[in-house]
Amino acid sequence: MTTAGTARESTTWTGPGAARQHTLRERNLELVARAVFEVSEPLSRAGVAAATGLARATVSTLVDQLVAAGLVRELPAVNGGRAGRPAVPLVPAPRSVVGLGLEVNVDYLGARVLDLTGDVVAERVVPGAFHDSDPTVVLGRLGALAREVSDGVAASGMTVAGARLALPGLVDPRTGLLEVAPNLGWSTLDPVPLLGLGDLEVRIANEAKLAALAELAGGSDVAAPDSFIFVSGDVGIGAAIVVDRALFLGERGWNGEIGHVVVDPAGPRCSCGAFGCLEQYAGKEAMMRAAGLPPDSPLDALITRLTQDGAGPAAAGSAMATLPAGRALGSALADFVNLLDVSTIVLGGAYTELLPWLRADVEEVLADRVLAAPFVDLDVRAAQAGPQAALTGGAREVLQAVLAEPAAWVSSA
Repeated sequence: MTTAGTARESTTWTGPGAARQHTLRERNLELVARAVFEVSEPLSRAGVAAATGLARATVSTLVDQLVAAGLVRELPAVNGGRAGRPAVPLVPAPRSVVGLGLEVNVDYLGARVLDLTGDVVAERVVPGAFHDSDPTVVLGRLGALAREVSDGVAASGMTVAGARLALPGLVDPRTGLLEVAPNLGWSTLDPVPLLGLGDLEVRIANEAKLAALAELAGGSDVAAPDSFIFVSGDVGIGAAIVVDRALFLGERGWNGEIGHVVVDPAGPRCSCGAFGCLEQYAGKEAMMRAAGLPPDSPLDALITRLTQDGAGPAAAGSAMATLPAGRALGSALADFVNLLDVSTIVLGGAYTELLPWLRADVEEVLADRVLAAPFVDLDVRAAQAGPQAALTGGAREVLQAVLAEPAAWVSSA
Protein backbone atom coordinates (compact mmCIF):
# COMPACT_ATOMS: atom_id res chain seq x y z
CA MET A 1 0.00 0.00 0.00
CA THR A 2 1.43 3.36 -1.02
CA THR A 3 -0.38 6.13 0.78
CA ALA A 4 0.88 9.48 1.97
CA GLY A 5 3.81 9.08 -0.38
CA THR A 6 7.09 10.87 -0.90
CA ALA A 7 9.15 12.20 -3.75
CA ARG A 8 10.81 8.79 -3.54
CA GLU A 9 7.85 6.44 -3.60
CA SER A 10 8.56 2.74 -2.98
CA THR A 11 6.64 -0.50 -3.08
CA THR A 12 8.84 -2.27 -0.54
CA TRP A 13 10.31 -0.72 2.57
CA THR A 14 14.11 -0.66 2.52
CA GLY A 15 14.93 2.02 5.04
CA PRO A 16 18.20 2.43 6.92
CA GLY A 17 19.02 0.57 10.09
CA ALA A 18 17.25 1.51 13.27
CA ALA A 19 18.78 4.00 15.66
CA ARG A 20 19.53 2.49 19.09
CA GLN A 21 20.09 5.53 21.30
CA HIS A 22 17.20 6.62 23.50
CA THR A 23 17.72 10.22 22.32
CA LEU A 24 16.65 9.05 18.83
CA ARG A 25 13.15 7.89 19.74
CA GLU A 26 11.79 10.30 17.15
CA ARG A 27 13.85 8.64 14.44
CA ASN A 28 12.61 5.21 15.44
CA LEU A 29 9.02 6.44 15.32
CA GLU A 30 9.66 7.64 11.78
CA LEU A 31 11.19 4.27 10.84
CA VAL A 32 8.16 2.43 12.14
CA ALA A 33 5.72 4.82 10.48
CA ARG A 34 7.46 4.50 7.13
CA ALA A 35 7.51 0.73 7.46
CA VAL A 36 3.71 0.82 7.81
CA PHE A 37 3.06 3.43 5.12
CA GLU A 38 5.47 2.52 2.36
CA VAL A 39 4.76 -1.13 1.61
CA SER A 40 2.57 -2.82 -0.95
CA GLU A 41 1.02 -5.21 1.62
CA PRO A 42 0.27 -4.46 5.30
CA LEU A 43 2.86 -5.54 7.84
CA SER A 44 2.26 -6.84 11.34
CA ARG A 45 4.34 -5.73 14.31
CA ALA A 46 6.65 -8.66 13.67
CA GLY A 47 6.97 -7.61 10.03
CA VAL A 48 7.81 -4.05 11.05
CA ALA A 49 10.46 -5.34 13.46
CA ALA A 50 12.01 -7.43 10.69
CA ALA A 51 11.97 -4.50 8.24
CA THR A 52 13.47 -1.96 10.65
CA GLY A 53 15.80 -4.09 12.76
CA LEU A 54 14.17 -2.79 15.94
CA ALA A 55 13.32 -5.12 18.81
CA ARG A 56 9.77 -6.43 18.76
CA ALA A 57 9.00 -4.91 22.17
CA THR A 58 10.19 -1.52 20.96
CA VAL A 59 8.13 -1.79 17.79
CA SER A 60 5.03 -2.78 19.76
CA THR A 61 5.38 0.28 22.00
CA LEU A 62 5.90 2.64 19.06
CA VAL A 63 3.00 1.16 17.11
CA ASP A 64 0.74 1.61 20.12
CA GLN A 65 1.74 5.29 20.20
CA LEU A 66 1.07 5.73 16.48
CA VAL A 67 -2.33 4.07 16.85
CA ALA A 68 -3.20 6.32 19.80
CA ALA A 69 -2.15 9.38 17.76
CA GLY A 70 -4.53 8.43 14.96
CA LEU A 71 -1.79 7.79 12.40
CA VAL A 72 -1.97 4.00 12.21
CA ARG A 73 -4.93 1.62 12.31
CA GLU A 74 -5.01 -2.05 13.27
CA LEU A 75 -6.95 -4.40 11.00
CA PRO A 76 -8.64 -7.58 12.27
CA ALA A 77 -6.12 -10.28 13.17
CA VAL A 78 -5.34 -12.97 10.62
CA ASN A 79 -3.99 -16.42 11.40
CA GLY A 80 -2.21 -17.17 8.15
CA GLY A 81 -2.40 -20.92 8.80
CA ARG A 82 0.55 -20.89 11.21
CA ALA A 83 0.89 -21.67 14.90
CA GLY A 84 1.14 -18.84 17.40
CA ARG A 85 -0.68 -15.58 17.92
CA PRO A 86 -2.58 -14.25 14.89
CA ALA A 87 -0.89 -11.34 13.12
CA VAL A 88 -2.52 -7.90 13.29
CA PRO A 89 -1.99 -6.02 9.99
CA LEU A 90 -1.15 -2.33 10.33
CA VAL A 91 -2.32 0.30 7.84
CA PRO A 92 -2.49 4.09 7.65
CA ALA A 93 -5.46 5.42 9.59
CA PRO A 94 -8.31 6.75 7.43
CA ARG A 95 -10.10 10.04 8.09
CA SER A 96 -7.90 11.09 10.98
CA VAL A 97 -5.00 13.41 10.10
CA VAL A 98 -5.51 15.00 6.68
CA GLY A 99 -3.65 17.29 4.27
CA LEU A 100 -5.06 20.24 2.35
CA GLY A 101 -4.05 21.08 -1.22
CA LEU A 102 -4.87 24.55 -2.55
CA GLU A 103 -4.42 26.02 -6.01
CA VAL A 104 -4.85 29.25 -7.93
CA ASN A 105 -4.90 28.65 -11.66
CA VAL A 106 -5.84 31.03 -14.44
CA ASP A 107 -9.30 29.54 -14.80
CA TYR A 108 -10.11 27.93 -11.45
CA LEU A 109 -9.57 27.92 -7.70
CA GLY A 110 -9.38 24.62 -5.88
CA ALA A 111 -9.16 22.97 -2.48
CA ARG A 112 -8.76 19.22 -1.91
CA VAL A 113 -8.37 17.22 1.32
CA LEU A 114 -6.66 13.81 1.39
CA ASP A 115 -6.38 11.45 4.32
CA LEU A 116 -3.44 9.21 5.18
CA THR A 117 -4.76 6.41 2.96
CA GLY A 118 -4.64 8.73 -0.06
CA ASP A 119 -8.42 9.03 -0.34
CA VAL A 120 -10.05 12.36 -1.19
CA VAL A 121 -12.36 13.21 1.71
CA ALA A 122 -13.43 16.69 0.57
CA GLU A 123 -12.86 19.05 -2.33
CA ARG A 124 -14.15 22.17 -4.05
CA VAL A 125 -13.10 23.41 -7.50
CA VAL A 126 -14.58 26.72 -8.62
CA PRO A 127 -14.17 27.99 -12.21
CA GLY A 128 -13.20 31.61 -12.80
CA ALA A 129 -11.17 34.01 -14.91
CA PHE A 130 -8.06 35.22 -13.10
CA HIS A 131 -5.95 36.82 -15.83
CA ASP A 132 -4.47 40.07 -14.47
CA SER A 133 -6.47 39.64 -11.29
CA ASP A 134 -6.20 41.26 -7.88
CA PRO A 135 -4.30 38.79 -5.66
CA THR A 136 -5.92 40.14 -2.51
CA VAL A 137 -9.38 39.35 -3.85
CA VAL A 138 -8.49 36.00 -5.43
CA LEU A 139 -6.51 34.67 -2.49
CA GLY A 140 -9.23 35.86 -0.14
CA ARG A 141 -11.74 33.78 -2.13
CA LEU A 142 -9.45 30.76 -2.02
CA GLY A 143 -9.01 31.22 1.73
CA ALA A 144 -12.79 31.15 2.16
CA LEU A 145 -12.91 27.96 0.09
CA ALA A 146 -10.17 26.44 2.24
CA ARG A 147 -12.02 27.29 5.44
CA GLU A 148 -15.19 25.74 4.06
CA VAL A 149 -13.61 22.34 3.34
CA SER A 150 -11.45 22.46 6.49
CA ASP A 151 -14.42 23.19 8.72
CA GLY A 152 -16.31 20.34 7.09
CA VAL A 153 -13.64 17.72 7.75
CA ALA A 154 -12.98 19.08 11.24
CA ALA A 155 -16.68 18.64 12.03
CA SER A 156 -16.23 14.98 11.09
CA GLY A 157 -13.40 14.58 13.59
CA MET A 158 -10.43 14.99 11.25
CA THR A 159 -7.39 17.19 11.90
CA VAL A 160 -5.93 19.30 9.08
CA ALA A 161 -2.15 19.02 9.40
CA GLY A 162 -1.35 21.88 7.03
CA ALA A 163 -1.72 23.08 3.45
CA ARG A 164 0.28 23.52 0.27
CA LEU A 165 -0.62 26.33 -2.12
CA ALA A 166 0.10 25.61 -5.80
CA LEU A 167 0.77 28.64 -8.00
CA PRO A 168 1.55 28.82 -11.74
CA GLY A 169 4.84 30.69 -11.68
CA LEU A 170 8.19 31.15 -10.00
CA VAL A 171 7.86 30.59 -6.28
CA ASP A 172 10.58 30.67 -3.65
CA PRO A 173 9.67 28.10 -0.98
CA ARG A 174 12.52 29.38 1.22
CA THR A 175 10.97 32.83 1.61
CA GLY A 176 7.34 31.97 0.85
CA LEU A 177 7.28 34.57 -1.93
CA LEU A 178 5.77 34.34 -5.38
CA GLU A 179 8.30 36.07 -7.63
CA VAL A 180 6.19 36.16 -10.80
CA ALA A 181 3.13 34.47 -12.29
CA PRO A 182 2.80 36.04 -15.76
CA ASN A 183 -0.60 34.64 -16.62
CA LEU A 184 -2.09 35.85 -13.35
CA GLY A 185 -0.33 39.18 -13.65
CA TRP A 186 1.13 38.75 -10.14
CA SER A 187 4.67 39.50 -8.99
CA THR A 188 6.69 40.02 -5.81
CA LEU A 189 3.91 38.75 -3.60
CA ASP A 190 3.64 37.12 -0.18
CA PRO A 191 0.48 35.06 -0.81
CA VAL A 192 -0.01 33.11 2.41
CA PRO A 193 -1.22 35.98 4.66
CA LEU A 194 -3.79 36.90 2.03
CA LEU A 195 -5.48 33.52 2.49
CA GLY A 196 -6.47 34.45 6.04
CA LEU A 197 -6.08 30.91 7.39
CA GLY A 198 -4.79 31.90 10.80
CA ASP A 199 -2.43 29.43 12.46
CA LEU A 200 -2.71 26.75 9.78
CA GLU A 201 0.74 26.12 8.31
CA VAL A 202 0.65 26.92 4.58
CA ARG A 203 3.61 26.58 2.24
CA ILE A 204 3.76 27.50 -1.43
CA ALA A 205 5.01 25.49 -4.40
CA ASN A 206 4.97 25.49 -8.18
CA GLU A 207 1.86 23.91 -9.69
CA ALA A 208 3.66 21.60 -12.13
CA LYS A 209 6.01 20.26 -9.47
CA LEU A 210 3.18 19.36 -7.12
CA ALA A 211 1.34 17.71 -10.03
CA ALA A 212 4.45 15.65 -10.79
CA LEU A 213 4.55 14.45 -7.17
CA ALA A 214 0.92 13.36 -7.53
CA GLU A 215 1.92 11.45 -10.66
CA LEU A 216 4.72 9.71 -8.76
CA ALA A 217 2.21 8.48 -6.22
CA GLY A 218 0.43 6.43 -8.85
CA GLY A 219 -3.24 5.65 -8.52
CA SER A 220 -3.60 3.56 -11.66
CA ASP A 221 -2.47 0.23 -13.02
CA VAL A 222 0.34 1.98 -14.91
CA ALA A 223 3.18 2.78 -12.53
CA ALA A 224 5.04 6.03 -13.01
CA PRO A 225 8.57 5.56 -14.36
CA ASP A 226 11.54 6.34 -12.16
CA SER A 227 12.55 9.31 -14.33
CA PHE A 228 10.35 11.47 -16.53
CA ILE A 229 9.50 14.97 -17.67
CA PHE A 230 6.06 16.02 -16.49
CA VAL A 231 4.35 18.74 -18.54
CA SER A 232 1.23 20.44 -17.21
CA GLY A 233 -0.66 22.05 -20.07
CA ASP A 234 -3.25 24.69 -19.31
CA VAL A 235 -3.42 28.39 -20.17
CA GLY A 236 0.20 28.35 -19.07
CA ILE A 237 2.54 25.42 -19.51
CA GLY A 238 4.78 24.24 -16.70
CA ALA A 239 7.07 21.27 -16.35
CA ALA A 240 8.78 19.26 -13.65
CA ILE A 241 11.82 17.02 -13.96
CA VAL A 242 11.81 13.76 -12.01
CA VAL A 243 15.05 11.77 -11.75
CA ASP A 244 15.17 8.49 -9.82
CA ARG A 245 11.76 9.25 -8.29
CA ALA A 246 12.85 12.61 -6.89
CA LEU A 247 12.20 16.10 -8.17
CA PHE A 248 15.21 17.80 -9.71
CA LEU A 249 14.83 21.39 -8.55
CA GLY A 250 17.89 23.23 -9.83
CA GLU A 251 19.49 26.05 -7.87
CA ARG A 252 16.32 27.80 -6.67
CA GLY A 253 13.57 25.41 -7.72
CA TRP A 254 12.72 27.55 -10.74
CA ASN A 255 13.44 25.05 -13.48
CA GLY A 256 10.83 23.56 -15.80
CA GLU A 257 9.40 26.79 -17.26
CA ILE A 258 8.86 25.11 -20.61
CA GLY A 259 5.99 27.42 -21.48
CA HIS A 260 8.53 30.20 -21.98
CA VAL A 261 10.86 28.25 -24.23
CA VAL A 262 10.94 30.20 -27.49
CA VAL A 263 9.79 28.11 -30.45
CA ASP A 264 9.64 31.03 -32.92
CA PRO A 265 11.51 34.29 -32.20
CA ALA A 266 9.27 36.03 -34.74
CA GLY A 267 6.11 34.82 -33.03
CA PRO A 268 3.54 36.72 -30.97
CA ARG A 269 4.40 38.46 -27.72
CA CYS A 270 3.90 36.34 -24.61
CA SER A 271 2.58 37.45 -21.22
CA CYS A 272 6.16 37.16 -19.95
CA GLY A 273 7.28 39.87 -22.39
CA ALA A 274 9.21 37.64 -24.82
CA PHE A 275 8.15 36.65 -28.32
CA GLY A 276 7.17 33.25 -29.69
CA CYS A 277 7.00 31.30 -26.41
CA LEU A 278 5.51 27.83 -26.42
CA GLU A 279 2.43 29.10 -24.54
CA GLN A 280 1.51 31.21 -27.58
CA TYR A 281 1.10 28.04 -29.63
CA ALA A 282 0.31 25.20 -27.24
CA GLY A 283 -1.34 26.93 -24.29
CA LYS A 284 -5.05 26.20 -23.89
CA GLU A 285 -6.19 29.67 -24.91
CA ALA A 286 -3.85 29.65 -27.91
CA MET A 287 -5.31 26.33 -29.07
CA MET A 288 -8.83 27.69 -28.67
CA ARG A 289 -8.03 30.69 -30.84
CA ALA A 290 -6.36 28.51 -33.48
CA ALA A 291 -9.50 26.36 -33.62
CA GLY A 292 -11.72 29.41 -34.06
CA LEU A 293 -13.16 29.26 -30.55
CA PRO A 294 -13.34 31.95 -27.84
CA PRO A 295 -10.16 31.69 -25.75
CA ASP A 296 -12.09 31.07 -22.54
CA SER A 297 -14.05 28.15 -24.00
CA PRO A 298 -14.08 24.92 -21.97
CA LEU A 299 -11.83 22.10 -23.08
CA ASP A 300 -14.87 20.09 -24.14
CA ALA A 301 -15.58 22.67 -26.83
CA LEU A 302 -12.16 22.13 -28.37
CA ILE A 303 -12.56 18.36 -28.26
CA THR A 304 -15.95 18.70 -29.92
CA ARG A 305 -14.38 20.79 -32.66
CA LEU A 306 -11.63 18.24 -33.15
CA THR A 307 -14.12 15.40 -33.37
CA GLN A 308 -16.51 17.24 -35.68
CA ASP A 309 -18.85 14.94 -37.55
CA GLY A 310 -17.89 12.17 -35.14
CA ALA A 311 -14.59 11.57 -36.91
CA GLY A 312 -12.61 10.75 -33.78
CA PRO A 313 -8.91 11.37 -33.13
CA ALA A 314 -7.56 9.24 -35.94
CA ALA A 315 -9.52 11.10 -38.60
CA ALA A 316 -9.46 14.61 -37.13
CA GLY A 317 -6.53 15.79 -39.22
CA SER A 318 -8.42 18.58 -40.95
CA ALA A 319 -9.33 20.18 -37.62
CA MET A 320 -5.96 19.63 -35.98
CA ALA A 321 -4.02 20.83 -39.00
CA THR A 322 -5.02 24.37 -38.06
CA LEU A 323 -3.40 23.95 -34.62
CA PRO A 324 0.38 24.32 -34.45
CA ALA A 325 0.31 23.05 -30.85
CA GLY A 326 1.67 19.55 -31.44
CA ARG A 327 4.73 20.58 -33.44
CA ALA A 328 5.47 23.49 -31.12
CA LEU A 329 5.20 21.24 -28.07
CA GLY A 330 7.37 18.61 -29.73
CA SER A 331 10.02 21.24 -30.51
CA ALA A 332 10.23 22.43 -26.90
CA LEU A 333 10.22 18.87 -25.57
CA ALA A 334 13.01 17.87 -27.94
CA ASP A 335 15.21 20.57 -26.39
CA PHE A 336 14.43 19.23 -22.91
CA VAL A 337 15.16 15.63 -23.88
CA ASN A 338 18.44 16.58 -25.58
CA LEU A 339 19.54 18.49 -22.48
CA LEU A 340 18.30 16.10 -19.78
CA ASP A 341 18.54 12.61 -21.30
CA VAL A 342 15.10 11.61 -19.98
CA SER A 343 13.15 9.47 -22.41
CA THR A 344 9.66 9.42 -20.85
CA ILE A 345 7.36 12.43 -21.21
CA VAL A 346 4.14 12.55 -19.18
CA LEU A 347 1.54 15.04 -20.42
CA GLY A 348 -0.88 16.37 -17.81
CA GLY A 349 -3.53 19.05 -17.51
CA ALA A 350 -5.42 19.70 -20.77
CA TYR A 351 -2.84 17.66 -22.68
CA THR A 352 -4.06 14.46 -21.02
CA GLU A 353 -7.34 14.63 -22.96
CA LEU A 354 -5.81 16.19 -26.08
CA LEU A 355 -3.01 13.65 -26.45
CA PRO A 356 -4.80 11.61 -29.14
CA TRP A 357 -4.66 14.67 -31.41
CA LEU A 358 -1.23 15.91 -30.34
CA ARG A 359 0.66 12.62 -30.28
CA ALA A 360 1.51 12.24 -33.99
CA ASP A 361 3.03 15.73 -34.30
CA VAL A 362 4.86 15.53 -30.97
CA GLU A 363 6.39 12.16 -31.76
CA GLU A 364 7.36 13.16 -35.29
CA VAL A 365 9.25 16.22 -34.06
CA LEU A 366 10.91 14.25 -31.27
CA ALA A 367 12.07 11.64 -33.76
CA ASP A 368 13.51 14.37 -36.00
CA ARG A 369 15.15 16.53 -33.35
CA VAL A 370 16.26 14.29 -30.47
CA LEU A 371 19.81 13.15 -31.20
CA ALA A 372 19.36 9.92 -29.25
CA ALA A 373 16.03 9.03 -30.90
CA PRO A 374 17.47 6.20 -33.04
CA PHE A 375 18.89 4.51 -29.94
CA VAL A 376 16.16 4.89 -27.28
CA ASP A 377 12.41 4.45 -27.06
CA LEU A 378 10.89 7.87 -26.49
CA ASP A 379 7.69 7.32 -24.55
CA VAL A 380 4.96 9.99 -24.65
CA ARG A 381 2.12 9.11 -22.29
CA ALA A 382 -0.92 10.67 -20.64
CA ALA A 383 -0.81 11.56 -16.95
CA GLN A 384 -2.61 9.23 -14.54
CA ALA A 385 -3.03 11.49 -11.50
CA GLY A 386 -6.40 12.92 -12.56
CA PRO A 387 -7.76 16.47 -12.85
CA GLN A 388 -6.18 19.31 -10.87
CA ALA A 389 -3.29 17.04 -9.95
CA ALA A 390 -1.46 19.81 -8.08
CA LEU A 391 -4.20 19.72 -5.44
CA THR A 392 -3.47 16.05 -4.85
CA GLY A 393 0.28 16.62 -4.86
CA GLY A 394 -0.05 19.46 -2.37
CA ALA A 395 -2.17 17.47 0.06
CA ARG A 396 0.23 14.54 -0.17
CA GLU A 397 3.18 16.82 0.58
CA VAL A 398 1.49 17.83 3.83
CA LEU A 399 0.99 14.19 4.78
CA GLN A 400 4.57 13.40 3.90
CA ALA A 401 5.64 16.03 6.44
CA VAL A 402 3.52 14.24 9.04
CA LEU A 403 5.19 10.95 8.15
CA ALA A 404 8.63 12.56 8.45
CA GLU A 405 7.92 13.75 12.02
CA PRO A 406 5.33 11.47 13.61
CA ALA A 407 6.77 12.21 17.05
CA ALA A 408 5.11 15.64 16.94
CA TRP A 409 1.73 13.95 16.61
CA VAL A 410 2.47 11.30 19.19
CA SER A 411 3.47 14.01 21.68
CA SER A 412 0.18 15.81 21.17
CA ALA A 413 -1.99 12.69 21.22
